[in-house]
Amino acid sequence: MLQRRAPIPDWSGLPIVLVGLMGAGKSTVGRRLAARMRLPFVDADTEIEAAAGMSIKDIFDRFGEAHFRDGERRVIARLIDGTPKVIATGGGAFINDDTRALILDSALAIWLDANTAVLADRVGRRDTRPLLQGKDPRKVLEELARIRNPIYALAPIRVSSHHAPHESTVNAILKALNR
Repeated sequence: MLQRRAPIPDWSGLPIVLVGLMGAGKSTVGRRLAARMRLPFVDADTEIEAAAGMSIKDIFDRFGEAHFRDGERRVIARLIDGTPKVIATGGGAFINDDTRALILDSALAIWLDANTAVLADRVGRRDTRPLLQGKDPRKVLEELARIRNPIYALAPIRVSSHHAPHESTVNAILKALNR
């Protein structure tokens, strides 16, 4: 059974890892959060693409999701090096048992939670997401939320992401971090 960890009252300098479904704003909010905290920002998906020399879509198409997840796990393990930074992960990263254990043990996970209508609106703006190819985004996101949200809930901090300026989400994170 999954259990929620106790909230962390103050940020202690650990890497901050943003988790949540696609479209929650992990990359956009992460960049702004890092700027406000004067920390480096790293997008795990960008790092995966650089390491593989191809897009995530191409990795999925050529090698499948299992291969992608293995590379994702290795890249995130490299990024969580104990130095303060903000890391945006892909939506499935925290679902992997090994990746989640590493994040929970060596970083501060923050779940950016949003309802599926908001997510579907956001992800509908681009067609680069492999899990949505040729499918109804809202239906896919509802199913992913049903499966993944109980796992995302293991993150010690949960912040809602709404149809609002990204700065409001950044402010909510800073408040949760007592900053």
